[in-house]
Parts: sequence; structure tokens; C-alpha cells
Amino acid sequence: MTNFLIFAVVAVVIIIFYFIFLYNKLVRLRNEYKNAYSQIDVQLKRRYDLIPNLVETAKAYITHERETLEAVIAARNHAVSSASKAAATPGDIGAMQGLAGAEGALNGVLGKLFALVESYPDLKANENMKQLSEELTSTENRVAFARQAYNDAATEYNTACEVFPEAIIASSCGFRKAGLLETEKAEKETPKISFS
Repeated sequence: MTNFLIFAVVAVVIIIFYFIFLYNKLVRLRNEYKNAYSQIDVQLKRRYDLIPNLVETAKAYITHERETLEAVIAARNHAVSSASKAAATPGDIGAMQGLAGAEGALNGVLGKLFALVESYPDLKANENMKQLSEELTSTENRVAFARQAYNDAATEYNTACEVFPEAIIASSCGFRKAGLLETEKAEKETPKISFS
């Protein structure tokens, strides 16, 4: 009987330690995807800071295209708002979908702006415009890289929350599925910026 009691106690202790190990694994994975989102947030802020300078530079040359410039600023402001909501709750499915939609709309109007720039040779040749465009392109690449890292971390976390036995711990301890930051079709094609 004492051997059975010792075995039972050892089994319970092993189960408790295993539960703690799995719980800590889920916490670690959640922290990793939140950290990965913070990298997206940094790059998006950089991108959002570049856009008003780009519009100001274009404004001096494109006086007849006020609607396009206003649309860029409005889309940028909506994207900033969506990014703030996503940053407050990284991984929230609704916030990630809202950010993806806002980013898609912003890319759409930026594409229109750059198409317009092509028809203004003086603006196209402007050094400030070239520099801002290069910085924006570089930032777009960084955003794409950070998005992929976030999606990888969120997918790993989601998988851990769905497999047995972690699924039991995840559901009983309030771990929720993290939303991926998926690009919309319009956003998949990054605006081509070329001033050659």
C-alpha cells in the first residue's frame, strides 16, 4: 500500500510539473507573438511618419490633385488609428483584420499617388521626393518582414493552443487564438516606386 501511495504522489507531482511546463510554454509563445507585433508597430509608425512628408513634397507640384492628397492623409490617419487599436491588443482577431483593411486602403491610395507622380516630371526628379520614396520602399520591406515574423510566431502559438494536451490548458486558463495579420489582395502588391 505504501508503494502505491508513493507512486500516486510521484504521479501527481509529475502531472503538476507537466501542467506548469505546458502553461509556461503557452505564456512564452504568447509573449513571442506580442513581441513580434511590436516590431510591426515600430515599422508602421516609421511608415506613417514618412507619408505626411511625402504628401507635403507632392503638394507643391500637384496642386490640381488635392483629392488624391487628401485621400492619402485620410487613409494614413485611419491606418494610424487601426494600428493603435492593434498595438493595444496584439493578436486580437478583430484588431488584426481592421489593421489589414486599413493598410490595404492606404496602399491603394499610395499607389494612386505614385501613379500621379509619374505624370509630373519635375516632382519625379525632386531629390526630396526620391529620398522619401526610397525610405518608404525600404520601410515597406521591413513591414513585410516583421509581418511574416509576427504571423510565424502567432501560428506557433495558435498551434500550441490547439494540440493536445496544451489545448486543455489553453482553454481552461484563458489563452485565446491570436489573429494573423494577413494582407489583403490590394496590399499584396506593394506600390511600385521608381523615379529613374
